[in-house]
Amino acid sequence: MASGNEALQNFMDGLEKRNPGEPEFHQAVMEVAATIIPFLDNNPKYREMQILERMAEPDRVVSFRVCWEDDQGNIRVNRGHRIQMNNAIGPYKGGLRFHPSVNTSVLKFLAFEQTFKNSLTGLPMGAGKGGANFNPKGKSSNEIMRFCQSFMTELYRHIGANVDVPAGDIGVGAREIGYMFGQFKRITNSFEGVLTGKGLEFGGSLVRNEATGYGAVYFLQNMLKAAGNDVSGKVAVVSGSGNVATHAAEKLMQLGARPVTLSDSGGYIHDPAGFTQEKLDWIKDLKNVRRGRISEYCDEFSGSTFHEGKRPWEVPAEIAMPCATQNELNLDEAKMLIKNGVVAVSEGANMPTSNEGVDAFLDAGVVFGPAKAANAGGVAVSGLEMSQNSARISWGVDQMQEQLRQIMEDIHGRCETYGKDYGREGMTDYVAGANIAGFAKVASAMMAFGVV
Repeated sequence: MASGNEALQNFMDGLEKRNPGEPEFHQAVMEVAATIIPFLDNNPKYREMQILERMAEPDRVVSFRVCWEDDQGNIRVNRGHRIQMNNAIGPYKGGLRFHPSVNTSVLKFLAFEQTFKNSLTGLPMGAGKGGANFNPKGKSSNEIMRFCQSFMTELYRHIGANVDVPAGDIGVGAREIGYMFGQFKRITNSFEGVLTGKGLEFGGSLVRNEATGYGAVYFLQNMLKAAGNDVSGKVAVVSGSGNVATHAAEKLMQLGARPVTLSDSGGYIHDPAGFTQEKLDWIKDLKNVRRGRISEYCDEFSGSTFHEGKRPWEVPAEIAMPCATQNELNLDEAKMLIKNGVVAVSEGANMPTSNEGVDAFLDAGVVFGPAKAANAGGVAVSGLEMSQNSARISWGVDQMQEQLRQIMEDIHGRCETYGKDYGREGMTDYVAGANIAGFAKVASAMMAFGVV
């Protein structure tokens, strides 16, 4: 039998040969395989049944043309996708992303990550991801409506409440979900929980907007508690300024930390005094209603500065929460954070830290919460929305908050169990723990089904 490093290289050589030109997908699989392959040495039944190889191959990849008309009467053409990755433990579940960067590689990486994330929640959800290379920025509401309706006119035939349940993601918020749900209902003449992130008036769930950001902080809180530490009193740097970032900053503030940065594609703001609820509410209105730029914050609140074209990792802090997008925190920035005294990192975005950056944090003994565990709060509440839709009920805020908090605590426990036995010695390795805990549940289900 090949050694661990040799087995990993052989596995990756085969994957890259089958999936050429897909760097994001290669990166995501490499990060998981590096911890799963040693686990297979102690569980050879999974190797014999080629479970990891099967998990890294989507059940199906659907691509389609999306034609729509802009406000000037011009015909526009985009490409839509849905990756149905794995439904061993439930219907395919994962977001839709509308952004120019969307391609097969990005969606396969997200769908692969989703397999482990959804498994960790303990809810019966498989994994999928989809979207289009459509850019909602600068488009009118009517243009976005026409695009969403055209997109759903093709997608509807591939989804269903017991088949595949998409949600929102970058570029797809409540407005877009509403347009797509309306078109699905129109075409199928059925009212079912086929999308999550819906409006409260037609089957949506309370706490959905807050869930990913709050959940990432709950996971951070659990990690620090297990290490004999606490969130309270710590300075935190947060990237992004969307739902995840603003609600992460909000929950940090509620738990006694001092979040001092937020960002967008233009740069980051630094407010040494820390955000208040008033400031965060202003930012939410800026980004969600006025569609403005984060730099405008400095015109409103004195004492803050805007750093154009930069990311916030140069600001000294004890907590870092990357909540913007993939690969936004590289090796040099990880070293900078370590040098400046960071003690914990919790990922709010999907794969925001490069593999080299993750290794640097772990080598330095930084408590590190990987995205597939730390940002699972969003899909967890999506799963709870599915349950409410199936039962035709609606739960209150307090019940949803408690269920979210409990799910994140349970995810931490699953990661901690495996993270103490695998990965780096002398610490709880949450990267290994999340990968193996997520893998074990899906792998056992796949084994039960035989070769299918």
